[in-house]
Amino acid sequence: MQYNVPMETDDESSLAGGQKENGKSAKGGKRIEIIDALRGLAVSLMVVHHFLYNLAAFLGAPWWLYSNPVFDVLQAIFIGVFVFLSGVSSRFSHSNVRRGAMAIALAAGITAVTYAMEMTIWFGILHLLGSCMLFFGLTQRLWDRVPRAAMPAVFVPLIAASAYARGNVALTSGTLWVRNVLSVLGWRQPGRFDPKLLPWQPGFVFGSFDYQPLLPWVFVFLLGTWAGLYIRERKLPGWFYDFKAPVFPKIGRKALLVYILHQPVMYGIMMGVLALMGA
Repeated sequence: MQYNVPMETDDESSLAGGQKENGKSAKGGKRIEIIDALRGLAVSLMVVHHFLYNLAAFLGAPWWLYSNPVFDVLQAIFIGVFVFLSGVSSRFSHSNVRRGAMAIALAAGITAVTYAMEMTIWFGILHLLGSCMLFFGLTQRLWDRVPRAAMPAVFVPLIAASAYARGNVALTSGTLWVRNVLSVLGWRQPGRFDPKLLPWQPGFVFGSFDYQPLLPWVFVFLLGTWAGLYIRERKLPGWFYDFKAPVFPKIGRKALLVYILHQPVMYGIMMGVLALMGA
Protein backbone atom coordinates (compact mmCIF):
# COMPACT_ATOMS: atom_id res chain seq x y z
CA MET A 1 0.00 0.00 0.00
CA GLN A 2 1.34 3.43 -0.93
CA TYR A 3 0.76 6.45 1.28
CA ASN A 4 0.57 10.09 0.34
CA VAL A 5 0.74 13.25 2.46
CA PRO A 6 -0.78 16.57 1.33
CA MET A 7 0.66 19.98 2.07
CA GLU A 8 -2.32 21.60 3.69
CA THR A 9 -5.38 20.67 1.69
CA ASP A 10 -6.57 18.31 -1.03
CA ASP A 11 -8.71 20.82 -2.90
CA GLU A 12 -5.58 22.61 -4.16
CA SER A 13 -3.97 19.63 -5.87
CA SER A 14 -0.94 21.54 -7.10
CA LEU A 15 -0.13 22.55 -3.51
CA ALA A 16 -0.76 19.01 -2.28
CA GLY A 17 2.18 17.38 -3.96
CA GLY A 18 0.40 16.03 -7.02
CA GLN A 19 -2.72 14.59 -5.40
CA LYS A 20 -6.09 14.34 -6.97
CA GLU A 21 -9.04 16.14 -5.46
CA ASN A 22 -10.33 13.02 -3.66
CA GLY A 23 -7.25 12.96 -1.45
CA LYS A 24 -5.65 9.93 -3.13
CA SER A 25 -2.36 10.06 -4.92
CA ALA A 26 -2.17 9.68 -8.66
CA LYS A 27 -0.96 6.12 -8.04
CA GLY A 28 -3.97 5.23 -5.91
CA GLY A 29 -2.21 5.72 -2.59
CA LYS A 30 -3.82 6.17 0.81
CA ARG A 31 -3.69 9.29 2.96
CA ILE A 32 -1.90 9.19 6.29
CA GLU A 33 -4.76 10.30 8.50
CA ILE A 34 -2.74 11.09 11.61
CA ILE A 35 -0.96 13.86 9.70
CA ASP A 36 -4.28 15.33 8.55
CA ALA A 37 -5.54 15.10 12.17
CA LEU A 38 -2.52 16.89 13.63
CA ARG A 39 -2.75 19.58 10.98
CA GLY A 40 -6.48 19.95 11.66
CA LEU A 41 -5.85 20.30 15.40
CA ALA A 42 -3.14 22.91 14.78
CA VAL A 43 -5.27 25.04 12.47
CA SER A 44 -8.23 24.78 14.88
CA LEU A 45 -6.09 26.11 17.73
CA MET A 46 -4.90 28.91 15.44
CA VAL A 47 -8.50 29.91 14.66
CA VAL A 48 -9.39 29.95 18.38
CA HIS A 49 -6.30 32.05 19.10
CA HIS A 50 -7.18 34.59 16.43
CA PHE A 51 -10.81 34.65 17.60
CA LEU A 52 -9.64 35.61 21.09
CA TYR A 53 -7.46 38.33 19.55
CA ASN A 54 -10.48 39.72 17.72
CA LEU A 55 -12.56 39.70 20.91
CA ALA A 56 -9.87 41.76 22.65
CA ALA A 57 -9.04 44.08 19.75
CA PHE A 58 -12.58 44.87 18.57
CA LEU A 59 -15.02 44.06 21.37
CA GLY A 60 -13.01 45.13 24.40
CA ALA A 61 -12.48 41.72 25.97
CA PRO A 62 -9.51 41.55 28.39
CA TRP A 63 -6.20 40.99 26.61
CA TRP A 64 -5.24 38.17 28.96
CA LEU A 65 -7.74 35.99 27.05
CA TYR A 66 -5.46 36.24 24.02
CA SER A 67 -2.01 36.60 25.59
CA ASN A 68 -1.44 34.37 28.59
CA PRO A 69 1.10 31.67 29.51
CA VAL A 70 -1.16 28.82 28.31
CA PHE A 71 -1.87 30.25 24.88
CA ASP A 72 1.68 31.52 24.47
CA VAL A 73 2.90 27.92 24.80
CA LEU A 74 0.08 26.52 22.66
CA GLN A 75 0.81 29.08 19.94
CA ALA A 76 4.42 27.93 19.66
CA ILE A 77 3.24 24.31 19.58
CA PHE A 78 0.63 24.67 16.85
CA ILE A 79 2.92 26.80 14.70
CA GLY A 80 5.68 24.23 15.17
CA VAL A 81 3.33 21.38 14.24
CA PHE A 82 2.15 23.25 11.15
CA VAL A 83 5.70 23.98 9.96
CA PHE A 84 7.04 20.51 10.83
CA LEU A 85 4.22 18.78 8.91
CA SER A 86 4.80 21.03 5.93
CA GLY A 87 8.41 19.81 5.95
CA VAL A 88 7.19 16.21 6.13
CA SER A 89 4.90 16.83 3.15
CA SER A 90 7.77 18.21 1.10
CA ARG A 91 9.11 14.66 0.80
CA PHE A 92 5.92 13.68 -1.06
CA SER A 93 5.96 16.62 -3.48
CA HIS A 94 7.01 16.48 -7.12
CA SER A 95 8.10 20.15 -7.03
CA ASN A 96 8.62 22.09 -3.84
CA VAL A 97 9.69 25.11 -5.88
CA ARG A 98 6.29 25.14 -7.59
CA ARG A 99 4.43 24.60 -4.31
CA GLY A 100 6.45 27.35 -2.67
CA ALA A 101 5.82 29.80 -5.48
CA MET A 102 2.08 29.12 -5.36
CA ALA A 103 1.99 29.50 -1.57
CA ILE A 104 3.84 32.82 -1.79
CA ALA A 105 1.41 34.00 -4.47
CA LEU A 106 -1.51 33.16 -2.15
CA ALA A 107 0.31 34.88 0.70
CA ALA A 108 0.68 38.02 -1.43
CA GLY A 109 -3.08 37.99 -1.90
CA ILE A 110 -3.53 37.77 1.87
CA THR A 111 -1.18 40.74 2.28
CA ALA A 112 -3.28 42.78 -0.17
CA VAL A 113 -6.56 41.93 1.59
CA THR A 114 -5.21 42.56 5.09
CA TYR A 115 -3.64 45.84 3.95
CA ALA A 116 -7.11 47.00 2.93
CA MET A 117 -8.33 45.92 6.40
CA GLU A 118 -5.43 47.88 8.03
CA MET A 119 -4.31 44.60 9.63
CA THR A 120 -1.44 44.04 7.23
CA ILE A 121 0.19 40.61 7.22
CA TRP A 122 3.55 41.21 5.56
CA PHE A 123 5.04 37.91 6.70
CA GLY A 124 2.63 35.45 8.29
CA ILE A 125 2.43 31.67 8.44
CA LEU A 126 1.68 31.20 4.72
CA HIS A 127 4.55 33.52 3.73
CA LEU A 128 6.75 31.45 6.03
CA LEU A 129 5.64 28.09 4.63
CA GLY A 130 5.98 29.26 1.03
CA SER A 131 9.48 30.58 1.71
CA CYS A 132 10.50 27.32 3.42
CA MET A 133 9.17 25.23 0.52
CA LEU A 134 10.96 27.40 -2.02
CA PHE A 135 14.19 27.36 0.01
CA PHE A 136 14.11 23.59 0.42
CA GLY A 137 13.22 23.04 -3.23
CA LEU A 138 16.22 25.09 -4.33
CA THR A 139 18.66 23.56 -1.82
CA GLN A 140 17.35 19.99 -1.47
CA ARG A 141 20.42 18.41 -3.03
CA LEU A 142 22.59 20.09 -0.42
CA TRP A 143 20.49 18.82 2.52
CA ASP A 144 20.24 15.35 1.02
CA ARG A 145 24.01 15.07 1.28
CA VAL A 146 23.75 15.26 5.06
CA PRO A 147 23.66 11.70 6.49
CA ARG A 148 20.18 10.93 7.81
CA ALA A 149 21.42 9.96 11.24
CA ALA A 150 23.16 13.33 11.55
CA MET A 151 20.23 15.52 10.47
CA PRO A 152 18.65 15.91 13.95
CA ALA A 153 22.09 16.71 15.36
CA VAL A 154 22.32 19.51 12.78
CA PHE A 155 18.78 20.91 12.83
CA VAL A 156 17.89 20.74 16.55
CA PRO A 157 20.89 22.84 17.67
CA LEU A 158 20.15 25.30 14.85
CA ILE A 159 16.54 25.61 16.08
CA ALA A 160 17.74 26.30 19.63
CA ALA A 161 20.56 28.64 18.61
CA SER A 162 18.46 30.74 16.24
CA ALA A 163 15.61 31.00 18.76
CA TYR A 164 18.10 32.13 21.42
CA ALA A 165 19.78 34.61 19.06
CA ARG A 166 16.45 36.22 18.14
CA GLY A 167 15.66 36.88 21.77
CA ASN A 168 19.09 37.76 23.10
CA VAL A 169 21.25 39.17 20.28
CA ALA A 170 20.34 42.68 19.13
CA LEU A 171 20.64 43.22 15.38
CA THR A 172 19.38 46.54 14.03
CA SER A 173 20.01 48.66 10.98
CA GLY A 174 19.20 52.17 9.78
CA THR A 175 19.16 50.99 6.16
CA LEU A 176 15.64 50.19 4.98
CA TRP A 177 16.29 47.01 2.99
CA VAL A 178 18.66 45.58 5.64
CA ARG A 179 16.10 46.38 8.35
CA ASN A 180 13.39 44.58 6.39
CA VAL A 181 15.58 41.51 5.80
CA LEU A 182 16.47 41.34 9.49
CA SER A 183 12.77 41.59 10.36
CA VAL A 184 11.85 38.73 8.04
CA LEU A 185 14.62 36.66 9.63
CA GLY A 186 13.26 37.43 13.10
CA TRP A 187 14.91 40.56 14.52
CA ARG A 188 12.28 43.23 15.17
CA GLN A 189 13.53 46.71 14.38
CA PRO A 190 13.04 49.84 16.52
CA GLY A 191 10.24 52.17 15.56
CA ARG A 192 6.47 52.16 15.25
CA PHE A 193 4.82 49.87 12.72
CA ASP A 194 2.19 51.64 10.62
CA PRO A 195 0.02 49.09 8.73
CA LYS A 196 -0.95 51.75 6.19
CA LEU A 197 2.61 52.39 5.01
CA LEU A 198 4.15 50.43 2.13
CA PRO A 199 7.75 49.12 2.32
CA TRP A 200 9.16 51.70 -0.07
CA GLN A 201 7.54 54.69 1.61
CA PRO A 202 9.50 57.01 3.94
CA GLY A 203 9.09 56.12 7.59
CA PHE A 204 8.18 52.49 6.95
CA VAL A 205 9.14 50.20 9.84
CA PHE A 206 8.62 46.50 9.21
CA GLY A 207 5.91 44.87 11.27
CA SER A 208 3.25 42.29 10.61
CA PHE A 209 0.10 40.88 12.07
CA ASP A 210 0.42 37.08 12.37
CA TYR A 211 4.19 37.61 12.31
CA GLN A 212 6.07 34.32 11.76
CA PRO A 213 9.74 34.91 10.87
CA LEU A 214 12.09 32.50 9.16
CA LEU A 215 14.11 31.86 12.32
CA PRO A 216 13.88 29.41 13.95
CA TRP A 217 11.02 27.92 11.91
CA VAL A 218 12.99 27.18 8.74
CA PHE A 219 15.03 24.66 10.75
CA VAL A 220 11.83 23.11 12.15
CA PHE A 221 10.72 22.72 8.52
CA LEU A 222 14.03 21.05 7.64
CA LEU A 223 13.64 18.71 10.61
CA GLY A 224 10.26 17.79 9.15
CA THR A 225 11.92 16.91 5.85
CA TRP A 226 14.11 14.46 7.77
CA ALA A 227 11.07 12.82 9.38
CA GLY A 228 9.34 12.76 6.00
CA LEU A 229 11.99 10.42 4.63
CA TYR A 230 11.11 7.74 7.19
CA ILE A 231 7.36 8.30 6.87
CA ARG A 232 7.50 8.00 3.09
CA GLU A 233 9.44 4.75 3.33
CA ARG A 234 6.97 3.30 5.87
CA LYS A 235 9.59 2.89 8.57
CA LEU A 236 7.27 3.98 11.38
CA PRO A 237 5.05 1.54 13.34
CA GLY A 238 1.92 0.29 11.58
CA TRP A 239 -0.47 2.19 13.89
CA PHE A 240 0.93 5.47 12.54
CA TYR A 241 -0.36 4.64 9.06
CA ASP A 242 -3.65 3.08 10.20
CA PHE A 243 -4.60 5.78 12.74
CA LYS A 244 -8.22 7.03 12.54
CA ALA A 245 -9.71 10.09 14.22
CA PRO A 246 -12.99 12.04 14.02
CA VAL A 247 -13.39 15.60 12.71
CA PHE A 248 -9.79 16.84 12.75
CA PRO A 249 -8.59 14.94 9.63
CA LYS A 250 -11.37 16.62 7.62
CA ILE A 251 -10.32 20.02 8.95
CA GLY A 252 -6.69 19.21 8.21
CA ARG A 253 -7.48 18.42 4.58
CA LYS A 254 -8.99 21.89 4.25
CA ALA A 255 -6.44 23.72 6.40
CA LEU A 256 -5.26 26.05 3.63
CA LEU A 257 -8.82 27.14 2.89
CA VAL A 258 -9.52 27.58 6.62
CA TYR A 259 -6.40 29.73 7.00
CA ILE A 260 -7.26 31.95 4.02
CA LEU A 261 -10.89 32.52 5.00
CA HIS A 262 -11.05 32.46 8.79
CA GLN A 263 -9.78 35.96 9.58
CA PRO A 264 -11.84 37.85 6.96
CA VAL A 265 -14.93 35.94 8.11
CA MET A 266 -14.26 36.68 11.77
CA TYR A 267 -13.47 40.31 10.94
CA GLY A 268 -16.83 40.60 9.20
CA ILE A 269 -18.56 39.06 12.21
CA MET A 270 -16.84 41.49 14.58
CA MET A 271 -17.82 44.48 12.42
CA GLY A 272 -21.40 43.19 12.36
CA VAL A 273 -21.48 42.86 16.16
CA LEU A 274 -20.06 46.37 16.53
CA ALA A 275 -22.74 47.72 14.18
CA LEU A 276 -25.48 46.01 16.19
CA MET A 277 -24.02 47.46 19.37
CA GLY A 278 -24.02 50.91 17.79
CA ALA A 279 -20.28 51.32 18.31
